[in-house]
Amino acid sequence: MTQHASGLFDVTITPQEATSFDTPLGRILLDKQYHGELDGQSKGEMMAFLNPGNGSRAYVAIEKVTGTLGGRSGTFALLHQGTLTSAGQALAVVVAPGSGTGALDGLEGTMTIKIVEKEHFYALDYTLPESK
Repeated sequence: MTQHASGLFDVTITPQEATSFDTPLGRILLDKQYHGELDGQSKGEMMAFLNPGNGSRAYVAIEKVTGTLGGRSGTFALLHQGTLTSAGQALAVVVAPGSGTGALDGLEGTMTIKIVEKEHFYALDYTLPESK
């Protein structure tokens, strides 16, 4: 059965020196603190691309989350893929298959992120196997 968790998260971004591929790539470290039904922290890394000619942007990221979800503790990874073009924006965030550990072993799910007046909100729809 699909479950739902939502709440706020804080994020600190730290720009890093990017590897030069003769393209405008940026590299950023992520440090997040999740509040609400997902309670924990994460560390991650993002690579971003910006086309200065037309303003199009794209990013990919992966973060390792350590915390408690639905009363169960463990770790899991989130994979991000986002784009922003003149046609609109798209963002997909999924739990990396097979990444759950501890009581979060077997976790599957998708996350949506919204930013409203500089506050970050998450909503995670997920499934977990019954406790062993």
